[in-house]
Amino acid sequence: MSQEAQSVHLVQLRHKAKQREREKKSFSSLFPLQQRKMASDRKIHVFEEVSKHNTSEDCWIIIFGKVYNVTSFLDDHPGGDEVLLSATGKDATIDFEDVGHSDSAREMLDKYCIGEIEASTLPQKRAHVLPQEARYNPDKSPDLMIKLFQYLVPLLILGLAFVVRQYTKKE
Repeated sequence: MSQEAQSVHLVQLRHKAKQREREKKSFSSLFPLQQRKMASDRKIHVFEEVSKHNTSEDCWIIIFGKVYNVTSFLDDHPGGDEVLLSATGKDATIDFEDVGHSDSAREMLDKYCIGEIEASTLPQKRAHVLPQEARYNPDKSPDLMIKLFQYLVPLLILGLAFVVRQYTKKE
């Protein structure tokens, strides 16, 4: 599992734990059957469909595996509509968590939820691959010649100065 995938997984676990705590405190947790029914009524969306909703007239985002239609919230978002629009077309869970939203902001998400994302349709996140460095070949490197001259020229000057001094001393 890549480091980014691990961090997404940890963020999701923290979110679920906080959500469970809120549910314990809420009145609706007294009706688990009703909650299960509501959860089963939610639509499952594919990523391709969700990514098409990326304008200020129609804005959907994905957070914690759920799809939210935040079009009506764009003007009210404290960070401005650009923040939400930039979160379209991708899983915005990490962006959401990085900001450090309050519990009231997290609770506000519920009224914008329109379904869940089909996880298998999310694009695979590429693990960060370091670019391969070219193999060092001293014969083809112009830097080698420069370095040689940097050391040889001063040595030659010192040697020449020493020889001249010795020669002038004898005479």
